[in-house]
Amino acid sequence: MSTIATSLIPMLPRLRRYALALCKVADTADDLVQVACEKALSSQRQTLDVSFDAWMFRILRNSWIDRLRRQRTRGEEIDIVEHSEIGAFDGTSIPENRLMLKQTMQAIGRLPAEQRELLLLVCVEELTYRDAAEVLDLPIGTVMSRLARARRKLAEDIGIEAGQLL
Repeated sequence: MSTIATSLIPMLPRLRRYALALCKVADTADDLVQVACEKALSSQRQTLDVSFDAWMFRILRNSWIDRLRRQRTRGEEIDIVEHSEIGAFDGTSIPENRLMLKQTMQAIGRLPAEQRELLLLVCVEELTYRDAAEVLDLPIGTVMSRLARARRKLAEDIGIEAGQLL
């Protein structure tokens, strides 16, 4: 098995989660992950200065952008918020936690696309600021300021006071 394939297997859940956050449709997310994996496996990776994770997230993101461009002539797809059964929920969770999660998801959804995407890469996918900057092709200073604005706006929207932020 190639080194790309070996590195790719443990990353699949993270890629799917990011794809689902981008497109909000499970089938489309699966397709995006498959396309990204195909592209990665068929390429001869030449950029060694970028981490493998950042490289894969960038391939996935670019595949999403390509899909959006092609989709302009197609109809609208189903939104994950309308079909809550798609998401996986723990059956033992407390109703308050569900409410907080719903409020947080709505607040993240209201963020500008640039801030939302950056927040997901850094806070959910745990990419470093440098890797996120590589994925989004941005200067690291821009990454830091956008992330700070996203966190501040998210905290305001869900009612967390400045002293409670991590």
